Amino acid sequence: MIKRYRSDLHIHSCLSPCAELDMTPKRIISRAVEKQLDIIAVSDHNSAEHVHVTMELGSKHNIAVLPAMEISSAEEVHMLAFFDSIDDCLKVHEDVSASMSNIPSYSHDETSQPVVNVKEEILYFNPLPLINAADIPVEKLVGIIHRNNGLAVASHIDREVFGIISQLGFIPEGLPLDAVEVSWRVKSEEEAQRFIAGQEYPIVSFSDAHHIVDIGRRITEFYIEKPAIKGIRMCLRSEAGRKLTVLY
Repeated sequence: MIKRYRSDLHIHSCLSPCAELDMTPKRIISRAVEKQLDIIAVSDHNSAEHVHVTMELGSKHNIAVLPAMEISSAEEVHMLAFFDSIDDCLKVHEDVSASMSNIPSYSHDETSQPVVNVKEEILYFNPLPLINAADIPVEKLVGIIHRNNGLAVASHIDREVFGIISQLGFIPEGLPLDAVEVSWRVKSEEEAQRFIAGQEYPIVSFSDAHHIVDIGRRITEFYIEKPAIKGIRMCLRSEAGRKLTVLY
């Protein structure tokens, strides 16, 4: 049976250096329950280290958690990557981490990148400059995501920084994105369509929350049988009666 799943798939935890330190997996799940979300993704910058703990907490509250990351390409294009399997997600995490290992960081404070457990206890700090770009060009990055059975979604394409249009000037013809995301600032489907200029990419929109109160400020509803990549991919392609609705 096809059901409606209220989804926010762009949430940053305290591991992302630009997010608030109270964005622990435990508090993210609590807020997701408050906002009556069905599916979420913790999509931290260039890291998947909070995926497992968030999935564990989500399972206790009937919140499906997709393994995810937000990866910054060599051109500083932000790309959301979603997976069914935590193992597939971690393979991409390893590729991204390896590409960043020799990148210098300026004024990098690793204590702003804590990895925590279900009790919000700090386990360690990620030493890499996660705010930086990975040394992976955008076309190669999309290929890596797809080879690991993931969905590649260009983040917040309407933004003046870190969106594919702001960084490249356009969406490269033939780039096999599964979808594009517009930010919560875009207020209508008509406005969203202007950014793809006739290109036939599905459009989604999520909160890009860096603060607890922002979780769920923008929701995309997926009409699927269960919270899995296969069904979401079918929604993006409008296959077999599957569809999505952005709640602008």
